Amino acid sequence: MPSGPPAQPYAGVGPYTSPIPVRRTHLGNALASEWTKIKSVRSTIWTLGVMVALVIGIGLLVAATTNDADYGSVPTTLPGFFGTLLGQLCVVTLGVLVITSEYGTGMIRTTLTASPQRSRVLTAKALVFFTLSFTTTTVSLALVAYASMGMHGGPDVPEPTGDEILGATVGAGLYVSLLGLLSLAVGAILRHSAGAITTMLGVVLLPAILPAFLMMSDSLRDLGEKMLEYSSPQSLASLFRLDESLNSGWPQLSALAVVTAGAMIAAYALLEKRDV
Repeated sequence: MPSGPPAQPYAGVGPYTSPIPVRRTHLGNALASEWTKIKSVRSTIWTLGVMVALVIGIGLLVAATTNDADYGSVPTTLPGFFGTLLGQLCVVTLGVLVITSEYGTGMIRTTLTASPQRSRVLTAKALVFFTLSFTTTTVSLALVAYASMGMHGGPDVPEPTGDEILGATVGAGLYVSLLGLLSLAVGAILRHSAGAITTMLGVVLLPAILPAFLMMSDSLRDLGEKMLEYSSPQSLASLFRLDESLNSGWPQLSALAVVTAGAMIAAYALLEKRDV
């Protein structure tokens, strides 16, 4: 059998240069990606659609079925409160699904492969979700507030102050959006849709229910009163100035912001440490 010259090792022709322009990615790319995701899935349309329907529908119904005499001691912006009590649950659900749906389908692996900077991905999700939920909620509340103010006016109806209008629109919108952002953080920590939604329902509902039992005991009365003060229904009632005995609602809003920030820090830390 003839023998030829010994095989030579492959010699490269130098570093490869792609004909496609390559540039470094940044947060703007992650934001564009997350915006495409959140506007493309049905869960966003259903949850925000139901939230808008509840806030506007119930708010306008309350405004239409009340008369001027009902607003002697409460601001005419109050009707938005009733729909927000239910609408906040829709935002909580969407906040969880923004991240847990990717864990459920396995798409989170693709996301983190395309964008290995995990903190950037979570930041983009948080910014896109918070902006969308805050805008949608605040616009819905403003529509109800100004519609109610238009239906009820006159010399016998006190005109809402700037603080009352701000609390019933921007304040309540911030509260609901922060609650949704807290849900996103819990979803990132638990990585399971049902578990995270159940946890957040407990966070929203238990502080409004437990005080009734805690205040039956003299030793736990103070705890029950404080828990009731910072519960979601009481916080929203304060922002809407439901009762003159309530505070402005901004302390509860600040407390929620602190809790949400702590949950987001924990979510960032766990996302960097755990396997996908």
